[in-house]
Amino acid sequence: MPTASLLTRLTPLLFVLLWSTGFIGAKFGLPHAEPLTFLVTRYVLVIGVMGLLALAMRAPWPASPREAIHIGITGLLVQALYLGGVFMSIHRGLPAGVSALVVGMQPLLTAALAGMLLGERVSARQWTGLAFGFAGVALVVGSKAQVGGVDGEALLHMLIPALAALFGITAGTLYQKRHCPRFDLRTGSVLQFLPSLAITALIASQTETMAVQWTDDFIFALLWLVLVLSVGAISLLNLLIRSGSAVNVASLFYLTPPTTALIAWAMFGETLSVLAITGMALAVSGVWLARKG
Repeated sequence: MPTASLLTRLTPLLFVLLWSTGFIGAKFGLPHAEPLTFLVTRYVLVIGVMGLLALAMRAPWPASPREAIHIGITGLLVQALYLGGVFMSIHRGLPAGVSALVVGMQPLLTAALAGMLLGERVSARQWTGLAFGFAGVALVVGSKAQVGGVDGEALLHMLIPALAALFGITAGTLYQKRHCPRFDLRTGSVLQFLPSLAITALIASQTETMAVQWTDDFIFALLWLVLVLSVGAISLLNLLIRSGSAVNVASLFYLTPPTTALIAWAMFGETLSVLAITGMALAVSGVWLARKG
């Protein structure tokens, strides 16, 4: 069907657009809540929304406890570790550009590991595309990193959560592709977020005050991250993992920093240099090469 084919082609672009707004949501919400407390509140709402949706639509649950455990593990990696790492790194003072650059290395890690763990063949064209993508991301966010003025001694403290986030999204993509590529998105989301809520709440209770300032900005950021990111973008990510190779899915993350930069320019008036525009072009061409490989 032509309509179905069009939706299939638009899904990756829609995913990139929605995923890129995560940094915007963090910018609005983090001043009013500590990072893990912010995520705990988000997870509670996501579980409530998706749980009610699953019950109302009588969505099927996994056929075995083993499958449910696999889905839960992907949630810990893609939700708790990735989101927790990104939010903590920004909260500690790491410029968003540096955080995006660290997580932007995910396609290279995925490509390097996909052949060993999943038996996927990574072509020379894909490697070239991935290299172009990394170079483009570096150009786009490099100026932002310099403007941040982070000294070397403090950088490691800020980078550790971002590196944990990089490991989480990479391992989560590979793990899901290998162990549970197909599951119902409604019940699967509940199973992904439940263990993430448990571990994040436990850590937050020991390390944070768990106080929230319920301002308009925080409520907007929370609802955006719940409905658009946790429900919309994560569902699209699961669909992409189900239908494509791990390398193809990972290559999309190269478009996140340039897209985030464009949104920040439109919403906050952040200017884009010629170097940044060149980097965006490189990133787009790199993703095209990697996905066509």
